[in-house]
Amino acid sequence: MSAAEQTLASGNAVPLSLRGPAPTRVVAGYGFWLFLLSDIIIFAALFAAYAVLSGESAGGPTAADLFDKKHVLIETACLLASSVTCGFGSLAVQSGDRNSTYFWMAITFILGVTFLSLEVSEFSHMLSIGAGPTRSAFLSGFFTLVGTHGLHVTIGLCWLIVMLLQVATLGFQPMVSRRFFCFGLFWHALDIVWIGVFTIVYLGAHL
Repeated sequence: MSAAEQTLASGNAVPLSLRGPAPTRVVAGYGFWLFLLSDIIIFAALFAAYAVLSGESAGGPTAADLFDKKHVLIETACLLASSVTCGFGSLAVQSGDRNSTYFWMAITFILGVTFLSLEVSEFSHMLSIGAGPTRSAFLSGFFTLVGTHGLHVTIGLCWLIVMLLQVATLGFQPMVSRRFFCFGLFWHALDIVWIGVFTIVYLGAHL
């Protein structure tokens, strides 16, 4: 064995950064963070577009005319509460408690569906009075921003169903736990985005 091979064979002589890939959980988490960053860039662009277009109502209804603060507060409460229950569900996954996982994630799902139902009812009301996305630049920006967030919530709920089915069939295998970890990051990121929507779009309309 050559001197170089002997050096490499000695674990203490090889720098930590050269001893092979990081654990799968770390690699998966890092990759998913990169995905979330790309998603945040998309939302940042949509927020910027809405900020530019929010005053362009083309003589139609403005944000203050359309938005119901009580309705939006209920939406926000549902989504923020779902983030808390998702956190409890993630802790149950880490401890391998199947019943608690089902319980907390089922509540997360119900709160998410409630949020979507309220959002769809808001959109339906706006469309029924002629305040659709083609009415003005303001409404185009609003429907694009809030609709994109709603689409993400819908994808998250579908993902949650798949994850619960995997727990039922595969148990808490490492890959299932990693996917739940990524799901938790995704769901909490949606809450952060919604706080921006609530502050900039809805509260901003009444300032």
